[in-house]
Amino acid sequence: MTDTPEPAPAAGPHAYPVPGSGRSGVPEALVDERGTLIERLGIVVREVSAEHAVATMPVAGNTQPFGLLHGGATAALAETLGSYAAVAHAGPGRVAVGIELNATHHRSARSGTVTGTARAVHLGRTLATYEVVVDDDEGRRLCTARLTCMVLDAR
Repeated sequence: MTDTPEPAPAAGPHAYPVPGSGRSGVPEALVDERGTLIERLGIVVREVSAEHAVATMPVAGNTQPFGLLHGGATAALAETLGSYAAVAHAGPGRVAVGIELNATHHRSARSGTVTGTARAVHLGRTLATYEVVVDDDEGRRLCTARLTCMVLDAR
């Protein structure tokens, strides 16, 4: 009788594999976003690596009373991207937690979809910092954010 690994759960729009660090043979971790702020905001993570992460978010449903994209929703998108990338950087047996987020809102959007792109600024043993740029459908920069995460051993 051969030992065959169990198949990974099917990835859907709110449950998908997040890549590991690639430094070991540890399988990718499955992330379930059901019932989270990520699901509520409609964030769809498209790519994740330690160096780079991309996600989209609809403007509809994420506006403030004046009809503009809510700055808090944009900040949540930025923190989501930086956190996912930091977890990929942390690697097996480690976690990452956000310790500082700042965001400058250059303009806003009233409709469409926004895209956030996180790029690593610093990938250290205990800290990982990302710059996150959020653009609208026309490629105009709406927000520039920076997230710093602390990398810790998992309990």
